[in-house]
Amino acid sequence: MTARELDAAGIHDPVLRSAYLRCRELNARHGKTYFLATRLLTPERRPAVHALYGFARWADDIVDDLPGQAPPRERAAALRDLRAHLQAGLLRRRSAHPVVAALADTAARYRIDPGHFTDFMDSMSMDLDVTDYPTYEHLETYMHGSAAVIGLQVLPVLGTVAPREEAAPHAASLGVAFQLTNFLRDVGEDLDRGRVYLPRDRMASFGVDRELLQWCRSTGRTDRRVRDAVKDMCALNREVYRHAEAGIPMLDPVSRPCVRTAFVLYRGILDEIEARDCRIMHRRAVVPRRRRAAVALRGLVRVAAARGRHAAGRGRARTASRGRALS
Repeated sequence: MTARELDAAGIHDPVLRSAYLRCRELNARHGKTYFLATRLLTPERRPAVHALYGFARWADDIVDDLPGQAPPRERAAALRDLRAHLQAGLLRRRSAHPVVAALADTAARYRIDPGHFTDFMDSMSMDLDVTDYPTYEHLETYMHGSAAVIGLQVLPVLGTVAPREEAAPHAASLGVAFQLTNFLRDVGEDLDRGRVYLPRDRMASFGVDRELLQWCRSTGRTDRRVRDAVKDMCALNREVYRHAEAGIPMLDPVSRPCVRTAFVLYRGILDEIEARDCRIMHRRAVVPRRRRAAVALRGLVRVAAARGRHAAGRGRARTASRGRALS
């Protein structure tokens, strides 16, 4: 994050600037797609998005330590400590915590519903002891806090041209769509952490259980039944993307290139999964670098066009204002 971005956002306190920089580092290290897309936002909005994603990454790092690196009791204590910092920070609008400080400032600036952060922490706590989900409805409960509320948190930062309550369900769906794609991409890695995010009932309808997934992971092979189950989840994921996409035109025009870029890149992971015939147990699917660059370039073109239209609109408004003053 550059000084120009922090200045544009009106963030001048040295301690607070340091907290925002820490969030940016977390987003850059863990969320390459999100980080790339955030670069397409107007400078004054970037720090807030980094704060929201940086906090989410901080919490995710606590619960996703591989077994043996941090005992479950230690991770639970760290998550409770983070929740305490979060609650106090949101109440006081400041914090000594290196990441919560930026989050509390962003939440206050954009009047983000504190309940979204409470729901997020509840889902993070589930990751400490829930190892699978019997139905998609059970998984949806988890994803509300871990993904849907992220879309709702970011929505005030992006801005809308439609009533926010109309855009909100689509923003929530976008968060869920991204997370479902992560679940499909990371099946093997999640198994290594002792978790399965693919609903048991949908897997069972194809003859798949945890043991079969574990066999595929250990052998580096992907059983046909697993491939069929993954295809089914990809189809479900695309339905969620379709609902999410309808919300993009509801966003502030200068924010749409950012969201469209993240949307295209994340949905592209599904393309890569299907191109491999859903053989995903031993190697995660990624969008090729050349394609990522092409999508980013198209995003930059959209940014330039949107900002040009925005500047022209402001120019016309100033001209009209001067005309009224002289009449």
